[in-house]
Amino acid sequence: MRRREFITLLGGAAVAWPTAARAQQPERMKRIGVLMGYPESDSEAQTKIAAFQDGLQKLGWTEGRNTRIDTRWATPADAESMERFAKELVALQPDLILSSTTPTTAALLQQTRAIPIVFATVADPVGSGFVASFPRPGGNVTGFVVFEASLAGKWIELLKEIAPRVNRIAFLFNPATATYAEFYLNPFKAAAASFAVEAIAAPVRDRSQLDSVVSAQAREPNGGLIVMPDSFTDLHRAEITSLAARYRLPAIYPRRIFTEVGGLLSYGIDQLDNFRLAATYADRILKGEKPADLPVQSPTQYELVINLKTAKALGLDVPVHLQQRADEVIE
Repeated sequence: MRRREFITLLGGAAVAWPTAARAQQPERMKRIGVLMGYPESDSEAQTKIAAFQDGLQKLGWTEGRNTRIDTRWATPADAESMERFAKELVALQPDLILSSTTPTTAALLQQTRAIPIVFATVADPVGSGFVASFPRPGGNVTGFVVFEASLAGKWIELLKEIAPRVNRIAFLFNPATATYAEFYLNPFKAAAASFAVEAIAAPVRDRSQLDSVVSAQAREPNGGLIVMPDSFTDLHRAEITSLAARYRLPAIYPRRIFTEVGGLLSYGIDQLDNFRLAATYADRILKGEKPADLPVQSPTQYELVINLKTAKALGLDVPVHLQQRADEVIE
């Protein structure tokens, strides 16, 4: 072989070797940030994370193999820690961030308008300024809604069915965490008028105020309570249901987890489904799609759960037709 031909051949091989080596290298591990608006000790919040991870795994994303998940936990009303953790996650430059609630989404959007964000349980993403519209979010965030505003009227209807004498209903929420409160309060007031019920806004700013707010509603006869979907009320579900029982106040809740700890009845969605669905959007974004092109999705299925033991303790007879409509009756 001539010297020139040998050098040419050797040079071509030198170019080919790195290319072949690169082709054999594993794909870069994807990094996912998670900001939870609950303390890490909350068992319900842990099941939400597990539902998200399970959804990812079913789609081929396994932590430690092709994904790394960095999770931060902040209590609902602690805006300072939520902002700090949002900054930490954004500084890690993940491929996307899962946001659990309205406050966590707001905190993250203050830090980034570039990193994709998927929210799992937000009430009013348009009114909160997160997205331009449901079909075309338009920015770096999209996700899943927990309830429609019209459910406020449904909660009144169900509470009246189980406790017909109720003529005053307080809507319990924390304005710091339920920044979207008017989204539910306006239809609540409109629906209350059609049921000849007095509508009362009942803001509570921390756990220490719960007793005074609930007891105030029980001072006059025929009072009732609706608990707004809110990470604060979720976290303090045991205290709220115990207070309603102590003051013999008929109450309706937005989630099954309240009836499981003694609440009278609940009507809402299974939020674990939202976290599983969030995994499907995470999968699509990790594969190259943009949040701006993924429509915000509303719930399509609601569940009614009735606690007969609590109804009996309150001296309420649950109509048979209501029991038949229930997805679950706790006895």
